[in-house]
Amino acid sequence: MKVKKKWQQRPLNARLQEQARLEGLHPLEVRILAGRLETWQAQRLMDLVQPSLKTLAPPQVLKDMDLAVARLVQAIEQQEVIGILTDYDVDGITSHALIYRSLNAFFGVPATRLLSLIGHRIEDGYGISARLTDRILNAPVRPSVIISADCGSSDEPTIARLKAAGIDVLVTDHHALPIEGPPSSAHAVINPTRADCPYPDKTLAGCAVAWLLMSALRQALIDQGRLAPTTPKLACFLDLVALGTVADCVSLGGSAMNRALVKTGVALMNRSDQPCWQAFRQLMGPRFTDFTPATLGFQLGPRINARSRMADPYAALHFLLAKDAASAMQQLVLLDEDNQQRREVERQMVEQALLMAQEQYEAGCAGLVVYLAEGHSGVQGIVASRLVERFGAPCVILTPSNQEGQLSGSARGVPGVHLRDSLQQVDDDYPGIFVRFGGHKGAAGLTLRQERLQDFQQAWHQALRQHLGEQALGPVLWTDGPLEPGLLNLATYDLLARLEPYGREFEAPVFEGTFRVESWRCVGADQRTVQLRLSVGEQVVPAIWFHAVQAGASPDLPLGGTLRCAFQLQPNHYRGQTELQLQLVDVQVVAS
Repeated sequence: MKVKKKWQQRPLNARLQEQARLEGLHPLEVRILAGRLETWQAQRLMDLVQPSLKTLAPPQVLKDMDLAVARLVQAIEQQEVIGILTDYDVDGITSHALIYRSLNAFFGVPATRLLSLIGHRIEDGYGISARLTDRILNAPVRPSVIISADCGSSDEPTIARLKAAGIDVLVTDHHALPIEGPPSSAHAVINPTRADCPYPDKTLAGCAVAWLLMSALRQALIDQGRLAPTTPKLACFLDLVALGTVADCVSLGGSAMNRALVKTGVALMNRSDQPCWQAFRQLMGPRFTDFTPATLGFQLGPRINARSRMADPYAALHFLLAKDAASAMQQLVLLDEDNQQRREVERQMVEQALLMAQEQYEAGCAGLVVYLAEGHSGVQGIVASRLVERFGAPCVILTPSNQEGQLSGSARGVPGVHLRDSLQQVDDDYPGIFVRFGGHKGAAGLTLRQERLQDFQQAWHQALRQHLGEQALGPVLWTDGPLEPGLLNLATYDLLARLEPYGREFEAPVFEGTFRVESWRCVGADQRTVQLRLSVGEQVVPAIWFHAVQAGASPDLPLGGTLRCAFQLQPNHYRGQTELQLQLVDVQVVAS
């Protein structure tokens, strides 16, 4: 049984409405902003509408930045071997690429003194894991200093082992810290979520934190006369920061900094001649126009993530670091093949998970916990997201770990739930239930002792109930209300594009409307997508509805009948022409 989504119009923040009007914004822009921003502390909403790098606080405001920079200056001066240890997802891989290119191309550290250290998702697990630490300590060449990115905040035991072996670890991260605080054995911990960190934006992605470290290092090397004052600023790497920020689903709502990084980075990507971006353009074909945040989130990001989910993550790094078009395309083909394999594995896992999740949802569980004994650990997060979309409830997908007697899992949440805090509550109430856990508000990872699976299901339900209170769970489709027929045009699309980037906590607009069905047909290799022509009054608009029907089935769409549609506006480029198209998000038959 498919759970129907409840359509709910976004409530509007009256204070922000008035502020937006006073700043001269279009009424439709006012509606979009006031429906997404609960609070906004800055003086001008235009800082969000027209984000600028001027909104970024200086890197030196980050706690421990001075310690990390001083240690790296020393390492460069004394020609030490520097390790770059990052997560294997898009945020981690983009962090890795920008750190490597900064040190090598800008600061003069030769490749022979740089070690790329990326764990294997399945064999090593997340972060500065025990297995990855073993490999570092047993390698013929050891680094004397390691920069972590997008990981490390919860890895005190392994950082202590590295410190004991004479290796200084500089943690850069954005995940919530454990209750005991930053890892005490680290030489420095740069993480804006630290309680003692005065940095004003706590929502930065890991790649942004890594970029701020490299920017501060550049300035220190110039100040100390070790680098020419004419050395370019590192804004040239904001294409990587934009990709990592969008793909990691950090907030693009109240964060003017994230919005500025993404908008600047996407613009840079569109005028860049970097081999990786040129190869992606070629892969997408002649209908591809420009990179957008949606391109990064739904096309490029999944291909990079797929490599670490299905195989060794280094192909993704080599793709971003490629020095010529042929090398970039060779690596991108591997990423694309992995993505196709990932999609098939995902499809099979989702089919299995839906059956178990449906039973829990109907039983009133506050959170869904699904254990897939034959599941692939690399696809846990995606499957969890699919179930959240379907049921509107927080979800954990568990699969067997590479350690006997343990399960590894990924969690995805819903508004009103801070995932890492809910897992902390479980750990407080049931000590010893976890081997480890970490994450942030919207996503988390965990390793669980297998014999405690039932305990975890019960404990997480209790913790979520405490967090949610009386809040009812269920899939909700938030809309921006009706869109007047006179606004169904490309000019309105262009107006809404002014508010980009859209993303987490600043979702792309979805409108409601009632239309007459003029025609429809199934298209695509699997015939699951429906193309329609819809009319309202005298106006006829084309529409497309992806994944509208099950394979082999036929949609129940009456010709001449009336549909209530939730839709987004998008341009459709075809044979040199551009026209407005509605992308249908959900459909209700009103009358046949």
